[in-house]
Amino acid sequence: MQIQVVKSKIHRVKVTGAALNYIGSITIDEDLMDAANIIQGEKVQIVNNDNGERLETYCIPGPRKSGEITLNGAAARKVSIGDTLILITYAFMDIEDAKVFKPSLVFPDEATNLLN
Repeated sequence: MQIQVVKSKIHRVKVTGAALNYIGSITIDEDLMDAANIIQGEKVQIVNNDNGERLETYCIPGPRKSGEITLNGAAARKVSIGDTLILITYAFMDIEDAKVFKPSLVFPDEATNLLN
């Protein structure tokens, strides 16, 4: 049997942009993606602490050391610049592997979205 568990989490980042006229996705500073073990195109759950919205999309890398967190396409309507988000990815694994698996948890600076 397999179960779905948290693979990675970027905890409490601020929205820096919202680009409605874009194909879709979320742009994330590539340094944050690397630290959280998130790859380009991976499905990401977005939890908006300010308005309670939850949505899913895929991620694309943004410039390193930029702190960029931009919601693109229709997702841009679910956030305001400055909102605080939690970004989560999940993985399926055997239950015995899941018991010992340690997710990648990233806690960037809340003012800049940069790694400490």
